[in-house]
Amino acid sequence: MDTLPDSVGSSQMDGEASRASGTPEAAAAMAKSRSKAPVRVEEAPKFDLDTYIANYTGRTRYDRLYLIGTCSPLLANDALKAAISEAKASRDIVRYEKAVRALAEVAPNDPEASLNSAWVQETQRSVTAQTERLDTELRGYKNNLIKESIRMGNEDLGNHYYEIGDLAAASKAYARVRDVCTTPNHITSMLFKMVNVCIERGDWLSVQTNVHRLRNSQSKPDDAARNEPKIGATYALSQMHQGQFLEAANTFLTIPADLGDSFNEVITPNDVAVYGGLCALASMNREELQSQVLDNQNFRNFLELEPHIRRAIAFFCNFKFRACLDILEAYRPDYLLDIHLQRFLPQIYKLIRTKSMKQYMIPFSTVTLDSMAKIFAPEVIGGEARPTDISSPFVQEIIGLIQDEVLDARIDLERGLLVSNKIDLRSEVQRNALENIREFNQEAYWRVMRANCIAHGLIVGADRSAGPGMGKGGFSRDSTMFD
Repeated sequence: MDTLPDSVGSSQMDGEASRASGTPEAAAAMAKSRSKAPVRVEEAPKFDLDTYIANYTGRTRYDRLYLIGTCSPLLANDALKAAISEAKASRDIVRYEKAVRALAEVAPNDPEASLNSAWVQETQRSVTAQTERLDTELRGYKNNLIKESIRMGNEDLGNHYYEIGDLAAASKAYARVRDVCTTPNHITSMLFKMVNVCIERGDWLSVQTNVHRLRNSQSKPDDAARNEPKIGATYALSQMHQGQFLEAANTFLTIPADLGDSFNEVITPNDVAVYGGLCALASMNREELQSQVLDNQNFRNFLELEPHIRRAIAFFCNFKFRACLDILEAYRPDYLLDIHLQRFLPQIYKLIRTKSMKQYMIPFSTVTLDSMAKIFAPEVIGGEARPTDISSPFVQEIIGLIQDEVLDARIDLERGLLVSNKIDLRSEVQRNALENIREFNQEAYWRVMRANCIAHGLIVGADRSAGPGMGKGGFSRDSTMFD
């Protein structure tokens, strides 16, 4: 599965690399993931770059611009120039150099594709001077034992390190703030800063740890209600990055609608609609999608921002799988250029497609391969002379699903059929009903015969009270049959 480009992932991989350093196998896997080439998205996305990036603030703007610039040849020039501007504004020299190198690969003759050494040297001097000044101020606060000043000094130093991209130093500075916090609001502010650092480093386990601390920070009810949308969005994002799509969907669906632009340095309401809708499509059945997504009054506010996601879910619930898949395929370029979706999009799309096939098979015991191909692989029908041949990619996909026990069926290639192995419940009910009728008729027959024998005073068998003269098989009156 494709991963984010190394230039974007350098800071996001820090947390994973630190965990992987314990074993040689994990370290080798991490090194291999870093060496993978970035995903290339040749199709034009549906969004406008300027409008799209205007929704975000903070360091995520650079991450998203750099990802688009390194993955989309059509937007590379504009995105990388904007990324260079973002790096300069934050005085992040490392990011600036990476963006310039990337721009030199796609537009070597562009004036911005050459490194501005004067700016680099001046920025280095400025950053060094500010770092020394903040360190000096913090030492003075510690000598004076002013707790609030110590807290603010550590926070200012952490903000400075975070701005210039030294995430490890920023994390240490924010951790020192915790020891001098005096109010729940101070603790909450520090934890959110830690969350931002962990998200950028890709340390999602630490993100969840800080989320639990935020929920236990004993904030005032009004402050807790105001922070809950951001806490829920952060937790859902961490679940999605760990492949827990059902849990992520349930968390996204409960995010309060007043998230607004209060967390644009991480996620926007549009992202909540897209991430939550795709995770729900990949993990929930039709009944759950209808009741928990489409009928969810709270999440409907998010879906209104991305109506195509709502239409895709509605089509899936109405068994219109081709329309659902067409919508998702049309927005694939947009999602491949999303910093949080790119890594998981192939897996999410495969889960949705597989679930669609399973749902399509439920009402039928036998389906023709041609009819399935028209829904799940229309390009195969138009582009191949024998779309249902065993060598067809579509047929091979079905065979793989059967071998993986995802589809409980078998293929009849001679007749071009996909035959379900499941018991036909309707036929089983009919068979049980007929068997019950047969048993009822048989029992009724013997009961009627017994009633007639009683009415005529007959018994079958010898009358034990009459003596030997009657013998076996004799009949007598005034006796009851089968008594």
